[in-house]
Amino acid sequence: MTSQYSVQPLRLAVIGAGARSSIAQHAVRSGEGVVVAVADPSPASRERARETFGDAVRLFPGHRELVDSGEPIDAAFVTSPDHTHAEIAVDLLRAGIAVYLEKPLAITLDDADAILAAAAESGSRLYVGHNMRHMSVVRQMREIIQRGDIGEVKAVWCRHFVGNGGDYYFKDWHAERAKSNGLLLQKGAHDIDIIHWLAGGYSTLVTGMGDLAVYGEVTDRRDNSDRTMPDWFSLNAWPPLSQTELNPIIDVEDISMVTMRLDNGVLASYQQCHFTPDYWRNYTVIGTEGRLENFGDSDGAVVRVWNKRTTYDPQGDAEYRVRGDEGGHNDADRLTVAEFIDFVRDGAPTETSAVAARNAVATAVAATESLRDGSQPRLVPAVDDRVALRL
Repeated sequence: MTSQYSVQPLRLAVIGAGARSSIAQHAVRSGEGVVVAVADPSPASRERARETFGDAVRLFPGHRELVDSGEPIDAAFVTSPDHTHAEIAVDLLRAGIAVYLEKPLAITLDDADAILAAAAESGSRLYVGHNMRHMSVVRQMREIIQRGDIGEVKAVWCRHFVGNGGDYYFKDWHAERAKSNGLLLQKGAHDIDIIHWLAGGYSTLVTGMGDLAVYGEVTDRRDNSDRTMPDWFSLNAWPPLSQTELNPIIDVEDISMVTMRLDNGVLASYQQCHFTPDYWRNYTVIGTEGRLENFGDSDGAVVRVWNKRTTYDPQGDAEYRVRGDEGGHNDADRLTVAEFIDFVRDGAPTETSAVAARNAVATAVAATESLRDGSQPRLVPAVDDRVALRL
């Protein structure tokens, strides 16, 4: 690895040239990094990467070919499919390359723990892209909680209306258990991490429930490996049963939920549905002296607080406007990448946490096991303290 981080732009690699690989452009636009290499097994994806990152970028069919090439790399953005995260991240970390790993950390708890162990043993810097910690609506809610406006948190509820779910998750590898485990993990890891963050604790006991209620009935299927999500996305694909060209294999749930007991006594729940007409998250946080709730989760949304006794009052006792995150989480992506760059350069503290990312995976994996086993409660294994202390 290069040692003079503060002098030159970081030499960056991108592993996996799919739709999310564009986040590396935030580092390029800031002048803090330059993408010098891209690895992807698909020739079409490699050519697409050349169009995105320039003709000078070196292209490789896999991450091992990149490592073996001797190309000097300071840090890599791993935006490959979830089931490949562990192998790629472990190899890069052991090679001394700092890693930005797209969430979720991994699709099994064993793989998640293997990644953390590789980071702890190698000393290479591991950063997991839980960009929601930089979303304005989340930061607004956390500030309200930390000020004590609603007292001590006792419950967190999150409803996630995934209106674009048919296009985002049921037309490619996301729809397959073997590659995503399930959407309670793949999509829910974001919100489970935020629930833990807002509540100040980690899940110890979970119960899950879910079903493939709608998209399993759609018979129009297609292998979409020659395309990426922006190629097929359309808001006109409505109602959900009118969707076409879904992935040939669909064995994940399109509606699921989990109830959680955290190690500090907080009770929480998370619910997601992939066939709603609207697309946003609604959080409710209840404390000993009030509650908060968000309405909308992007620029112009509001967070309302109730801390006086009342009957029905839709306006609440205080209202806070959300600024930023226009058009989704692009602002959060930019802030997350900037935080990663600072972390690589000088070990600056981060709002994200590899340990928290692991605990989100552990919770989601246990919840998915529960929902596929008659909703039997599952204990959530704790992280190895010896590893956590070294990260």
